[in-house]
Amino acid sequence: MKRKPFRLLGLGIMILALTGFIWWGYGLENELEAKSVPEIESGTMMVPVNFSELADKVRPGVVNIRTVKTIKGGGPVFRHFFGNPFRQKNPFGGPHQEEGPSRDFKQRSLGSGFIIDKAGHIVTNNHVIENADQIKVKLADEREFEAELVGRDPNTDLALIRIKDASDLVPLKLGDSDALSVGSWVMAVGSPFGLEQTVTAGIVSAKGRTLGSGPYDDFIQTDASINPGNSGGPLLNMEGEVVGINTAIVANGQGIGFAIPISMAQGIVEQLQANGSVTRGWLGVSIQDLSPELAEYYGIKDKKGALVAQVFEGDPADKAGIKANDVIVEVDGKPIKSSRELTRTIADIEVGKKTTVTVLRDGKEKTVTVNIARRGDSEPLAQRKPEDSKRLGIRIAEATPETAKRFGHSETEKGVLVVGVEPGSKAAEAGVRQGDMVKEVNRKPVTSVQELRSEVEKDDEVQLLVKRPNAGFVVIKIS
Repeated sequence: MKRKPFRLLGLGIMILALTGFIWWGYGLENELEAKSVPEIESGTMMVPVNFSELADKVRPGVVNIRTVKTIKGGGPVFRHFFGNPFRQKNPFGGPHQEEGPSRDFKQRSLGSGFIIDKAGHIVTNNHVIENADQIKVKLADEREFEAELVGRDPNTDLALIRIKDASDLVPLKLGDSDALSVGSWVMAVGSPFGLEQTVTAGIVSAKGRTLGSGPYDDFIQTDASINPGNSGGPLLNMEGEVVGINTAIVANGQGIGFAIPISMAQGIVEQLQANGSVTRGWLGVSIQDLSPELAEYYGIKDKKGALVAQVFEGDPADKAGIKANDVIVEVDGKPIKSSRELTRTIADIEVGKKTTVTVLRDGKEKTVTVNIARRGDSEPLAQRKPEDSKRLGIRIAEATPETAKRFGHSETEKGVLVVGVEPGSKAAEAGVRQGDMVKEVNRKPVTSVQELRSEVEKDDEVQLLVKRPNAGFVVIKIS
């Protein structure tokens, strides 16, 4: 009986020890798990709690736009359905009843826009208001106004309209689309299918998308639902700032919409407000991106820059000393990664401004000063007869304005034209095509048949730099 308390005490100690071991093991497991799973930054919002507060904040600045366009003669569709296409006989027994005078047809369309200032200026898409006879704007509070066109820019599909005598307007704040990250939450507001003040949300799917709609394509792609009628409405970040103008959709796609970045649109809107039109800078060159083969040919390791395919005589680049085959890598100290980036950069420069352009030529950097202006006139080249280059299996001729144009080149293009390729020849096997214009042989410029033949005879392996219509520069190796 005396040993019983000691036995109970021992049992209690064992229980406490076992419990401590279990908790120690649990803590160790949690510690190992914490080390193996990376923590999410505290500022990262995986899913917003809701969009209600944001929607209430921005809705007053979003408008519905209705337009009326007059289609003269009703157009072919109108005449087909409402005209007298079969020229039916007069039901009262007279001669054939000819069609009367063509009737005009009123076409109505819907779109969206957003207010940018208290003066009543509204940004929208050009395709929403283009050729409109009447533009009506409906605010979120149901007030309606007639709008006037301030200016439009078809190249970027942007337009600026204005409503007058409207009080208590709520302009939206413009954000920075350059700072927008792929994966960021965004919200679209507009009137899809006429359903006013519709709010949809999603993320930024990609940036810098090109759709082939023009030289200034640089769209934000989003999976926030965008449909017909959303055009011209704002794409907003989580702070309620406009980061894009909803513009396009993929016809057969779901959850794929595109918006014009506000950072690109802002300068255009400012010009429209000041002048009613947009003036863009012109360098006077034809350019293309660097393919891996071209980057290797010119010894450019990072494959960044814009290759000058042609310099237009008398234009700013020509006067500054820029040459074909130069690779433009900087403009006013800003690195140039692609031909599209160069196009946008030059377009934003004020006409008449002196601009520094850095090019790579023969592996060395050269900086020139260009006076940005508009394109000038060109002059024709000389004419020569075709000759054969039997070693390669091609028929060649020096370019003339007529032959260059016939094969799809500019009339001012200089080089040696391939006017025929022998089937089964070395040139044919390597990919030389009729219509190619040879610009260099083994890195040496050629402008005549004799120069080309002389350079071809020097080496067993020939590298041709050719300019191909609708494709730009191509490097072809022939052994």
